[in-house]
Amino acid sequence: MNSKIKNIKPIKNLVSGGAGFLGSHLIDSLMKKNEEVICLDNYSTGQESNNKQWINHPNFRIIRHDVTNPIDLEIDAIWHLASPASPVHYKTDPIKTSKTIFLGTYNLLSLSRKVGAKFILASTSEIYGNPEVNPQDENYNGSVNTTGIRSCYDEGKRIAETLCSDYKRMHNLDVKIMRIFNTYGPRMRSNDGRVISNFIFQALKGNPLTIYGDGTQTRSFCYVDDLIEGMITLMNSEINTPINIGNPEEFKIIQLANRIKDIINPNLEIIYKSLPEDDPSQRRPDISKAKRDLKWLPKVNFEKGINLTIDWFKNTYFL
Repeated sequence: MNSKIKNIKPIKNLVSGGAGFLGSHLIDSLMKKNEEVICLDNYSTGQESNNKQWINHPNFRIIRHDVTNPIDLEIDAIWHLASPASPVHYKTDPIKTSKTIFLGTYNLLSLSRKVGAKFILASTSEIYGNPEVNPQDENYNGSVNTTGIRSCYDEGKRIAETLCSDYKRMHNLDVKIMRIFNTYGPRMRSNDGRVISNFIFQALKGNPLTIYGDGTQTRSFCYVDDLIEGMITLMNSEINTPINIGNPEEFKIIQLANRIKDIINPNLEIIYKSLPEDDPSQRRPDISKAKRDLKWLPKVNFEKGINLTIDWFKNTYFL
């Protein structure tokens, strides 16, 4: 029995965007399961330090590569996370963003077809645009501005979902589509422009917290460990239709600012600036499908998750 266990071949995983926030946490989980992992990243937004604990591990390998170019590898599973994911990054070069999402998805789906690897797309709640329904379930087709400053990312992910669905229909690929809602936790970049990292970094520096708009717009925040558990559960499931993964607890942005301010420094000011174009007024996932079909629920409450994230920011940027 023991000899058979030792001879089981580890699953070989390709994680595109593996040096990023979500990708590096996914790699941690896969490595802890004794699987083989290839991290594929061009380091446009990813950071080498996110994978430092696995450098020189025999099951781990890094390939510096841009997914807009094809690649040929023997792998069993493709986790496609390569894409700028925060507005600060994806709006800097919107044409490159669109190209990265479309060609990256196409190239890795082609590789999946060639080697018979199962495939998961890290899609996004942004495909719902500025939603007219709340919460958003997977049957809602969205309300997206096709020509706005966020369109490169929103429409990019929508065409990525289309490619995945067509590869499934035409080539019978084992494809999963995961619609990721706002996620937070350690390894967020301080300059990524996302609301939680913005508020934490501003508060720790003793600066006023900046709210764009009047603060009544809402978001839902899922701790990264819960998100990764949902992603792995989906990859190992039989589900081939899009599925929301996120935490349905909804916050007004002003509520979020006050909670972070109360933890770090209650005396900080809050300042208001104009709302960016096409910024969604509501964002909350309906996770009924995930609960029913994956038996998945977020476990980390916001109080625990935000304190873990604040501690990481303190230790990373302020020691």
